[in-house]
Amino acid sequence: MLETPGNGPFYAQGLYFSCKLCSTCCRFDTGYVFLSKNDAAMLCTALNMEKTEFVDTYCHWVEGEEGEYRLSLKEKPNYDCIFWDAKRDGGCLVYETRPLQCRTFPFWSSVLSGEDGWKITAQGCPGMDQGSYYSRHDIDRMLNMRRMEPIISKNA
Repeated sequence: MLETPGNGPFYAQGLYFSCKLCSTCCRFDTGYVFLSKNDAAMLCTALNMEKTEFVDTYCHWVEGEEGEYRLSLKEKPNYDCIFWDAKRDGGCLVYETRPLQCRTFPFWSSVLSGEDGWKITAQGCPGMDQGSYYSRHDIDRMLNMRRMEPIISKNA
């Protein structure tokens, strides 16, 4: 995190966010939803699928640094998340068991790297800078959750 001299990260006084269920973060733009073992297990249970079937149906391997591949949800051809459905209220077919990455948006290290990252992301998200208050402790806890649940990966 970029830190403000003497004050800690820019979010040291906390931030406001309330999801408006607009689905902008789930649609329209290419991106990856990386999965941890816990994410995959929860989704397999919710969908009543074996892990191999789940991975073959809903996931793909994304090449990362040094030839390592990370497991991500697929996207539809229009870049919507594989689990987004216009017929469902709120859009997400697996909302109750959505991956950690989805549950912690917008409190991601890339968004919280500095105030500019937050402001740029807020331009496309109507729930940022309003609604529920999240303290620095709350935000740091969410950032640490990803460190505690590493992404599933395999070597090439």
